[in-house]
Amino acid sequence: MKWSRLRIKTIADAEDVIISALYDIGLEGAQIEDSVPLTAREKEQMFVDIMPDAPEDDGIAYLSFYIEQEENESEKEHQDRLASIVEQVKQELDDIRTYMEIGDGSIAVSETEDKDWINNWKEFFHQFYIDDILVIPSWEKMDEADSGRMVLHIDPGTAFGTGMHETTQLCIRQLRRFVTSQTRILDVGTGSGILSILSLMFGAKEAVGTDLDPCAINAVDDNKKNNGIKEEQFHLLIGDIITDKKIQDAVGYDSYDIVVANILADVLVPLTPVIAHHLKSGGVYITSGIIDDKEEVVREAVTGAGLDILDVTYQGEWVCVTAMKPV
Repeated sequence: MKWSRLRIKTIADAEDVIISALYDIGLEGAQIEDSVPLTAREKEQMFVDIMPDAPEDDGIAYLSFYIEQEENESEKEHQDRLASIVEQVKQELDDIRTYMEIGDGSIAVSETEDKDWINNWKEFFHQFYIDDILVIPSWEKMDEADSGRMVLHIDPGTAFGTGMHETTQLCIRQLRRFVTSQTRILDVGTGSGILSILSLMFGAKEAVGTDLDPCAINAVDDNKKNNGIKEEQFHLLIGDIITDKKIQDAVGYDSYDIVVANILADVLVPLTPVIAHHLKSGGVYITSGIIDDKEEVVREAVTGAGLDILDVTYQGEWVCVTAMKPV
């Protein structure tokens, strides 16, 4: 099966209007290419503390839409339908031009082989180890030599991490150090739920996760099932614990033996004084997502919140600061 791609050259300011207009004529799932810098909100939801160099924003954007050749549709019928769609797109673009600038507005049509865009990335993700823990996706088989290992079954999907990142591994080592059979853990920015799930596998009693992204719900549910985590062991709340009092109340105060937050440093600074109220006396606060030149900023936030730094660990350019709430 083949797909046809319509690639529209426009400007970033017109992206939303064009996507909305073409959605109305049946084109969905736009692929956006532009050089617009990420917003602070978008950066907050990412694991990294610094972004790779990107080209300077020139205002130009490309919007791609994919049209599948239907099962019983001949090549000529597909091309005729495609030509009709292109004419509709041109008309929509002309209409939009009457009230706003859209830039070039040209349409390039190309053919692409049938691909499973949801799953073809799987060829790049393979099982790996975090110390003595085997991390393995569902589409790979475990070697007999690994039969005695702790195994984390993780299908990361396209939205969240896999445990490969240095910051995640720093957190995992600290969790392993402090988790006991009585541990109640709060995982801020839980994502795919890796840190909570491993904490439960290490023997923790209960985990509560928070995340800004509703996509975390399905990711966490899938990974709980894949690792035999009971529903009552791991609860997820969607919302901003820094600013949302309802989330803070739902999470509970003076309730957690461990709070872990693998989030960039600029979020850890406002988060830390809030988290101090959710930790039990003697509770441990594990933070990472910190690039090395932000270490001092996080240290100051931690001590400023009245917590005592226990340990600072490093992997590559990344830092993990572990602290305790005084008894």
